[in-house]
Amino acid sequence: MSLTSAFNTAMTGLTAAGYASSVVSENLANALTPGYAKRTLTLTSNASTVGVQIVGINRNIDPAIQSSRRSTEAELGNTQVKSDFYTKMSALIGTVSDPFSITARLTNFESSLIEAVSRPDSGPRLNDLSLQAEALSETISLAAEGLRDTRTAAERSIDTQVDIVNQALKDVEKLNARIMVSQAGGMDTAALQDQRAQVLDAINEIIPVNVIQRDNGQVALFSEGGAILLDGKAAELSFDSVPDTMPHMTQDNGLLSGLQINGIPIDTGPGGAIKGGSLAAHFEVRDTISVEAQDDLDAMAADLIQRFQDTSLDATLGATDPGLFTDAGNYFDPANTVGIANRLVLNETVSMDGDGETWRLRDGLNAAAPGNAGDASLLQGYTDALATMRNVSSAGLGSTTVTAAGLSANLLSHFSQTGIAADQALSFASASYAAMNQMELAQAVDTDQELQNLMLIEQAYAANAKVMTVVDELMNTLLRI
Repeated sequence: MSLTSAFNTAMTGLTAAGYASSVVSENLANALTPGYAKRTLTLTSNASTVGVQIVGINRNIDPAIQSSRRSTEAELGNTQVKSDFYTKMSALIGTVSDPFSITARLTNFESSLIEAVSRPDSGPRLNDLSLQAEALSETISLAAEGLRDTRTAAERSIDTQVDIVNQALKDVEKLNARIMVSQAGGMDTAALQDQRAQVLDAINEIIPVNVIQRDNGQVALFSEGGAILLDGKAAELSFDSVPDTMPHMTQDNGLLSGLQINGIPIDTGPGGAIKGGSLAAHFEVRDTISVEAQDDLDAMAADLIQRFQDTSLDATLGATDPGLFTDAGNYFDPANTVGIANRLVLNETVSMDGDGETWRLRDGLNAAAPGNAGDASLLQGYTDALATMRNVSSAGLGSTTVTAAGLSANLLSHFSQTGIAADQALSFASASYAAMNQMELAQAVDTDQELQNLMLIEQAYAANAKVMTVVDELMNTLLRI
């Protein structure tokens, strides 16, 4: 090997060592930076001359692990939304040990009825009966209103997430263009790819995506349901939110908006074009789960109203007079049951917040004047009405023949079981995500390994520097001859 070849070889070695130390420094500096991918320097032998040639700086990413991590992360977001919904519903309806649950309120009302039957002449007992009936109706209506608030929150979340996805898709489009230009200019694009990966992660949490590599470092995005989100140009999602959701408002009747991609309506159901992420979960909460929960509460409210408005029970009632429990003060209309749980109120004639004439609980709601203070027949009739087996149907409870207490127990049990199932799904998704995330982190920067690499780079640098020193000495010796 000539002195010139030795010199050139050492120079390429020094240059490579300089680049390698820069890569290691960047890895160490960003070891805790979210979304940062470990860099490695790729070298090859220089076939045309001598020494080594720098091929480029690579991002250490395993596409299969990254894709699996994104899939489990999207599933975690989906199950988290549904678990949160059932947690809120359990708080609204109550649990077995909750003294303010619907079941506990019904038990208190029934106990108060028994006490009133034993002393129909007791004003305080009749007043307590009115208060317990009021508490029962309020607990059901407050649960229904809480459900409406939860549904409205899902509506707002959909609107927010659509805006986030639209902006993120535009950002990916811009980053695609910058990466293409940078590659054409021979510049390092690793930082831009890191930035794009973070934006892709943000989109994936909302809508799970399949990332397809295109020419010149660009990527195309397709949802797992097959919708084109970005292929050259970013798609635009559109959604028209409403400030408040009412029980009768649905996507099917056109009172709630669906989702459009580039102006084309898409299926927002669990198996639709956006399936799997948090956006699909919010649509499921708004359009399916909360609608079924509303139907369950409406079924209980309707059953409670009908049990106490029978004219054979209270002879003072006319054919269309409201009974003890009412639909916003009105007679029960079987054609208008949607949202009846929200409108459930105690008859104002016996309500302590209304006329407060609690003697009517004993003598009849429309009685002209107080009757026999010792007559407990109507109160006993109310007790019997609670124990009567009636057929009740709803989306969540199915069709069953139960007493009022049985219906409330079924309602509590239904939400408790669905809540447990949702929590189990959340635990599984969380464990899956943690495992895949750990696998991805194993490919991240290992500071101990990087420090070892730095020591090897220093040795390589010193060796190449020594070669240059020897060449310099030889050249000086030749010049002195």
